[in-house]
Amino acid sequence: MNMTEPTQFIAAGLRGTLRHDVDMRRLTSWRAGGRAERVYQPADLADLAAFLRILPAGEPLMAIGLGSNLLVRDGGLHGTALLLHGALNELRLEADGTVYAQTGIPGAKLARFAALHNLSGAEFFAGIPGTVGGMLAMNAGCYGSEIWDVVARVQVMTRSGDLLERTPQEYEIGYRHVALREASEEWFTAAWLRLPSGDGEIAREGIKALLGKRIASQPLNLPNAGSVFRNPPGDHAARLIEQCGLKGRQIGGALVSEKHANFIVNTGDATATDIEKLINEVQAAVQRQTGVSLQCEVRIIGAPVIEGKGI
Repeated sequence: MNMTEPTQFIAAGLRGTLRHDVDMRRLTSWRAGGRAERVYQPADLADLAAFLRILPAGEPLMAIGLGSNLLVRDGGLHGTALLLHGALNELRLEADGTVYAQTGIPGAKLARFAALHNLSGAEFFAGIPGTVGGMLAMNAGCYGSEIWDVVARVQVMTRSGDLLERTPQEYEIGYRHVALREASEEWFTAAWLRLPSGDGEIAREGIKALLGKRIASQPLNLPNAGSVFRNPPGDHAARLIEQCGLKGRQIGGALVSEKHANFIVNTGDATATDIEKLINEVQAAVQRQTGVSLQCEVRIIGAPVIEGKGI
């Protein structure tokens, strides 16, 4: 199959949107990075399955949601990015009391839905600037809570377009880490979340307070990808970065935020190369001065620029 020929997809009866040579700056919260060869946004779960079934076996694939934890190198992405935000957006309360949330649902929407149905324990989702898919993939959390704490089971789709259900016991789950115990190429498409009954008004007040805390402590006025580094055991990455005098350190348009040291912001014209160089510099300085090796929380993908050219 010729991947550059849209008529192949029309003939296959697909209902989603296929785009070529896509500027990933528009699809990532850092507003920096290269271009993707292809981006496919499925119409729904069935359309995603149909798309996967017609792909060549060797086609590189990656799934993205809001692009809020992602840096695409300036050399761009080979293959196809699956854009699931705005596509897998079903959200409902099941008969067994669980919340079924597809992976394109943003955290804030999930938190509000739970409060509307007088469920508690979902307020922290409002503090995570990503979708359910990204949260599942990295066990995202904030303020002492993580998504896998409330996962009853998940739905995944295989490379061949088949749907499976899995339990948390099938994964190795840790701090900002999730891995299937038996390796398989598949993507999260939904989760069933078990949340306790509560008071919706109290939950809404909790969401409001959490959002206020975010606004007060994080540089949300500039493009960013949230926390860049994982907190090392018993410490905070932001404290170490600040201790090393790195607040305000800048490379090109990339800046270590003066407001929160674990944020790197795009001041307006940062390239992905600027951001990655600053990440590396922060890691090296913290390692040299404190002996602590900071691990990236953001996902860095794609090719570096070679002789000024991308893909």
